[in-house]
Amino acid sequence: MAESIKTKVLIIGAGTGGYVAGIRCGQLGLDTVLVDGGDGLGGTCLNVGCIPSKAIIHAASKFETVSKAADGGTLGITAAKPAIDLSQTVAWKDGIVKKLNAGVAALLKKSKVKVIKGWATFSDAKTCTVNTAEGDIVISAEHVILATGSEPVELPFLKFGGDVISSTEALSLSAVPNKLVVVGGGYIGLELGIAFRKLGAEVAIVEMADRLLPLYDKALTDPVAKWLEKHGVELHLGARAGSFEKGQLNVTTRDGAAIQLKADKVLVTVGRRPRTQGWGLENMGVAMAGPFVKIDDRCATSMKNVWAVGDLTGEPMLAHKGSAQGEVVAEIIAGHDRRFDPVTIAAVCFTEPEIVSAGLGPLDVEGRDDVITAVFPLAAIGRALAIEAGEDGGFVRVLASKGDHRLLGVQAVGQHVAEMSNSFAQMLEMGAVLEDVAGVIHVHPTLGEAFHEASLRALGHAIHI
Repeated sequence: MAESIKTKVLIIGAGTGGYVAGIRCGQLGLDTVLVDGGDGLGGTCLNVGCIPSKAIIHAASKFETVSKAADGGTLGITAAKPAIDLSQTVAWKDGIVKKLNAGVAALLKKSKVKVIKGWATFSDAKTCTVNTAEGDIVISAEHVILATGSEPVELPFLKFGGDVISSTEALSLSAVPNKLVVVGGGYIGLELGIAFRKLGAEVAIVEMADRLLPLYDKALTDPVAKWLEKHGVELHLGARAGSFEKGQLNVTTRDGAAIQLKADKVLVTVGRRPRTQGWGLENMGVAMAGPFVKIDDRCATSMKNVWAVGDLTGEPMLAHKGSAQGEVVAEIIAGHDRRFDPVTIAAVCFTEPEIVSAGLGPLDVEGRDDVITAVFPLAAIGRALAIEAGEDGGFVRVLASKGDHRLLGVQAVGQHVAEMSNSFAQMLEMGAVLEDVAGVIHVHPTLGEAFHEASLRALGHAIHI
């Protein structure tokens, strides 16, 4: 006979939305059960996404630096030709993941959250059966938080398996492929494609759109395109991938020509979709918004006391959005008056160079005459030059209202600009005007001075340009 559990809060999914909701529920004294469906504590982001990919990207950049030192030297530094044992790099990456897994487990235990590892299937909106290694457990709850996350999109003619891989498998390869073809020129494909190019792979990218990262304006993506060209990455834009046979990917170019690209591995990164199948969502009676679960500004679904957070609820599919939603829901269940209504959710592409976007960009205000736009190049920032981050066309850009100088958006492209993303988001969230940014004494020498100078330039009196 199956074990039965009754609880105040049941959370399905242990990713950044689910586990943060669990910790906050525990802190608020709510009896909480968290079901981990298989990705592991931390979900996609911690186990097979954000964290491991950034670890591999970091290792790739280190390898590239040593390679430069071996190829004629860099900054007066010379070295012997480097080699890489990717299996050891992956083991190091796995160690980081394991450490963070343990940290999440400890935080959940501290908050008195009961964690059950197994696959949940709902029979109605408040009841599910969890299939565990020890047997089935039936859980009924007063409140349910859905945090099932997302999964890679599989192409029908490029099914995952063998040498056709998703980002998950790419982060656990035992050796650097000689030839890697990336299908999809979005941020996941470019991040990993660039990393493997740094590690020595020959890389080709096939993208249906006419340019890379089509959600961003051309000025932001041009420095990335230049890096790819400089480093011999083969680009096929406006092209369609086809089947993969005998080590060759069939591709139709923008002019209709059929070509074959040799590949040891084909990395398919054409997007992610919400994980809505296989756990009984259809039995819960919640309304949908296209492929996503429909929620309001409290993260409430159409079913009373059923909540949803993270990738399941729509774009942007970002870990920090899910975490923020998880906190909001926990506090609402505890009786607090909360809403999820951010001014902005900043996004970062960890490409080479990095891209940051917060708030409105040029494409969002196209045709408007009530917006001030100002750009400040990183080439004019001393810190950027001192760390070799000033020669790749990087910049910081601000958009503000002409009428009251209210910041509308901030973007940046360049090495290490990801670390400025929180400053951009903070200023937008606080409703800052250009004079607020200009009035903050920015530390010298830092890259953040470019934000200061861009704001000064929007006001008509930049200092260093």
